[in-house]
Amino acid sequence: MSPCDFNRRQFLKYTGAAGAATMAATFSIDDVAQAASVTPLPVGTPILVIVTLYGGNDGLNTVVPYLDPAYRSNRPDISLDASQVLPLSDGLSLNGTMTGFQSLWAAKKLAIVLGTSYPNPNLSHFSSMAIWQTASPVEEISSGWIGRYLDGLPHDPYRAIGIDSTLTPLLAGNNRVGSMVPVSGLQVPWGSLAAQFELLARTSRQDTKLVADAAGSIADLFALSSILTPVLKNAPPTSASPLAQQLGVVATMITGNVPTRVYSVSLTGFDTHADELSQQNVLVGQLSDAITAFLTRVGTTPRADDVVVMVYSEFGRRVQANGGEGTDHGTSAPVFVAGNRVAGGFYGEQPSLTQLVQGDLAVVVDFRDVYASMLEDVLDTDAGKILNNWKTKVDNLITPAA
Repeated sequence: MSPCDFNRRQFLKYTGAAGAATMAATFSIDDVAQAASVTPLPVGTPILVIVTLYGGNDGLNTVVPYLDPAYRSNRPDISLDASQVLPLSDGLSLNGTMTGFQSLWAAKKLAIVLGTSYPNPNLSHFSSMAIWQTASPVEEISSGWIGRYLDGLPHDPYRAIGIDSTLTPLLAGNNRVGSMVPVSGLQVPWGSLAAQFELLARTSRQDTKLVADAAGSIADLFALSSILTPVLKNAPPTSASPLAQQLGVVATMITGNVPTRVYSVSLTGFDTHADELSQQNVLVGQLSDAITAFLTRVGTTPRADDVVVMVYSEFGRRVQANGGEGTDHGTSAPVFVAGNRVAGGFYGEQPSLTQLVQGDLAVVVDFRDVYASMLEDVLDTDAGKILNNWKTKVDNLITPAA
C-alpha cells in the first residue's frame, strides 16, 4: 500500500485510535511558526510543574530525623549522622546531597509537607501510584486528577504537557488528555507523508466518535509540533541527569511562552530494597540539583513568580531497615513544594518513629489537601469539582499572586 492509498479508516484499522497520537517518526518538521506566536501564555499566569518519583522514595533518609534515637536504632547501617545531613529545624535535616534544596529552604522558597499519604495506604507500587495519580484512595477510577482538570476546560493540546514518550495516567481525563513530548523534542512526518497525515486529520459528519477523536489526535500532534519545534531547537544541550534534561525542556517551553499551565516530569529508581545509601543519595541529590537549577533559570525571566513545583512519590519506606541494607515499602513521606510564591517551612508534623501503625509511619496529611492547594491557589480551579467534593487544603502554602 502506498502512502497515496492510505485513508483514515485504514489508518485506524492498522494502528488503532491511540496510534494517531503515537506515530513516532524519525524526521524533524520544518519551522512553521515562531514559538507560541498565536496564543502565548501571558506573563503572570501561574504554572504547575509536577515531579513524580517512581519507586517509593525513602522519606526518612530524605528529610532526616537525625536526632531521634529511634531513627538510628531502627537503621544501624543506613542511618545518616550529623556529618551527612544539612540541618533545617525541629530536629530535622535534609540528606547531605541536597544542597540546592537547602538554599531554597534558606530563601523560604521550599515547603516540606511532612507525613503525607492517604487513609489505609496501599503498599503496591502500581496500586499506590494509581491512587496518587487519580487522587481517589477509596474508589478505583480511570481518570487522573490533572486529566479531570483538563475535562473542565476547552480543548487545547498545549494546556498540559508531560515530558516523556508515553501518556502518564495523571494527565488522562474522561474527555481530555494532556500531550506528551519526548525529551529530545517532538518529531512528526514531513513532506508527502505529512500531507497524507494532514488528510487523516480532517473530519466529516459521517465520522463516528472514535474516528473523530483519532482525527483530532493527529491534528493536535501536528499543531503541538508546530509550536514546540522552534522552541525546543533553542534548548541548550545537556549531559545532566534525566530529570535535569526534562526540566531543561520545561524551562525552554516556559520561557518561550508556550501556553501550558501544567507540566509533568519524573525520576525513577527509588525502589531501594538493597544498598540504599549509594542509590538514594545520588537520586535525591539529582532531584535537588535539577529543581534548583530549573528555578534559577526561570527566576532570571519575567516568569520568576509564575512557577510552582510539587514533588511526590507513591509511598515512603518502612522505619526499620531490612537485611539488605535497604528498606521495604512503607506509607507516609514528605511532599516538597518549591517556588517564589511558596511560603517556605514545615507543614504537618513528623510522624512518630515509635508509635507506628502496623509497623509503618502514621499518616498526618492527606495528599488531597496538597492537591487542593495546587488546584485552587495555582490553577485557580475549584478543587471540590476535581477531587470528589474534597473540602480541605494546606492553608497558606501558596501566597497570592501579585
